Amino acid sequence: MGEIFQTRRPAITGNPHLRTPQIEAYESICEFLDGDNFEREIGVVLPVGCGKSGVITITPFAFRANRVLVVAPGINIAEQLGNDFDPSNPDMFYKKCWILDSAPYPEPVPIRGTSTNRADLEDAEVVITNIQQLQRENNRWRGTLPQDFFDLILFDEAHHNVAASWEALRQAFPEARVVNYSATPVRADGQLMAGRIIYSYPVARAIQEGYVKRLKALVLNPTTLRYVRREDEREVEVDLEEVKRLGEVDASFRRSIVTSQETLNTIVDASIRALLNLRRETTDQRHKIIASALNYEHCIQVVQAYRARGLRAEYVHSREDSITNQRILQQLHNHEIDVIVQVRKLGEGFDHPYLSVAAVFSIFRELAPFVQFVGRIMRVIERDNPNSTLNQGIVVFHSGANIARVWSDFQAFSQADQDYFDQLLPLEGLDFNDANEILLEPDINAPGRRARAVEIRQQNQVLVEEIPLLDNDEEARRAFEILRSRGFTPDEYRRAYEHEPIAAPRFRERQAARRALSDRVQNVTGQILARRNINPQGRSLDTRRIGHNNFQVVKAAIDRKINGLVGHGTGERSEFSRAELDSIDREFERLVLEVEEEIFNA
Repeated sequence: MGEIFQTRRPAITGNPHLRTPQIEAYESICEFLDGDNFEREIGVVLPVGCGKSGVITITPFAFRANRVLVVAPGINIAEQLGNDFDPSNPDMFYKKCWILDSAPYPEPVPIRGTSTNRADLEDAEVVITNIQQLQRENNRWRGTLPQDFFDLILFDEAHHNVAASWEALRQAFPEARVVNYSATPVRADGQLMAGRIIYSYPVARAIQEGYVKRLKALVLNPTTLRYVRREDEREVEVDLEEVKRLGEVDASFRRSIVTSQETLNTIVDASIRALLNLRRETTDQRHKIIASALNYEHCIQVVQAYRARGLRAEYVHSREDSITNQRILQQLHNHEIDVIVQVRKLGEGFDHPYLSVAAVFSIFRELAPFVQFVGRIMRVIERDNPNSTLNQGIVVFHSGANIARVWSDFQAFSQADQDYFDQLLPLEGLDFNDANEILLEPDINAPGRRARAVEIRQQNQVLVEEIPLLDNDEEARRAFEILRSRGFTPDEYRRAYEHEPIAAPRFRERQAARRALSDRVQNVTGQILARRNINPQGRSLDTRRIGHNNFQVVKAAIDRKINGLVGHGTGERSEFSRAELDSIDREFERLVLEVEEEIFNA
């Protein structure tokens, strides 16, 4: 354990399978470490769709880590990260992007309730979990693992990590270096994620390179607006300037804007027009709307409005059971609905590229959660093609809701991002004199932006890909010559390579062995009783009169023998190590014979 990240050299710089921000982020971390900088904690900011999870998998090589803890804010993201480290997954990041050309790969293990034990963690180089598994004061992991068990902690979606539960994790492993990753380093409550940001990849560059969609904003507001004042129930008509002023200072006004039937219908209609135009322009009917609502009742109201206009609309909400929500999400992925409505339910880690129109019916008091919501429509449909008509995202909102009224929180982002969202969500200067809708398309090539130097790098990579392998790699040429001299044809080599065994992580082997042991005990119990013509449901063997049937008596006796062999008590089977399971396998038949002797020949 602990040698992989120190002895193997990953293919990072110049790797054509990696994205520009992945290479630059890794090089920035290496540069930080080479500078004799002893800061414990640093941060990396990457927009949605720019390969943040891939950067997480390669970061341990920069630190030459021994054992790494990867922490996600929820189960879904933890599972996605686990797949990137899993050597049995054909799309594991190290394989997919040719980071490592062959095994051995870093040994991963996820923490999942009681299915993982201490032996699994000691056998791993990478431990992946969600923060909930490490909470509570008496947590079985945080309270029992040595302080030096991990020498590197990687926090994904790290704008959450200023919370107390994340801080307790830092304190539990005080010697571990920490790297934080996020697309929005500011939380909804305005707190900035911990650690100095050493690398940030601007949204403008991501659009230029084709990693995220080109965004437009459709801002809605009539030149005048009628609304009912709550304090005296009197209908008042105000002009655009007053609408914007009230949107800035009056929370009840903002709420009225997004809940009134008139405004709701305006946003619904505008978002449907945007969707239909996008489908018509791209000739692709899979584009969809994602809508943000205020609460459960508002979800139903918004869905009703879309359905009334002939669109297939559904909503997901925490008040619904998981089966219902999963059914709706499956319909979404099957392209069976046109609109999905939610209240911050489809957040970090949710990936459906055909969400192309974001309809804002809710109120965002801070910019960071708004950027998180817009991130749901930023994933590209056609990768690495910034000019594709498919890669367009449209944000529809009412200027009276003033969704981006607080910009000071955005100071942690690069200046390019500030400029970009300033154009997308202007606070002033909107002229509705000639129309009640304004379409805004930010200029990603505005003066002051970073030049597109990365294109030169990409051109170099394309040229490298076009150069024949054997003309430029003498060692590879000699290897092929040896294979050919021994009678191997290219097709035979290809077939042999394609049938390379799928690597299985040791933790999964142990879990499979544990489940197999349970099946084996039940099976042999049934065989013993059948061989002796004893009714499994009878109670003739219950000599202690404890209410157990014959099957339970024999099975319990075998379980006690197994536990005694490896020194564990009842209910501790999840703690069995692989070595203990191997020992049980070797001694299993002897243990069964001893049980039969004790029960039937005593």
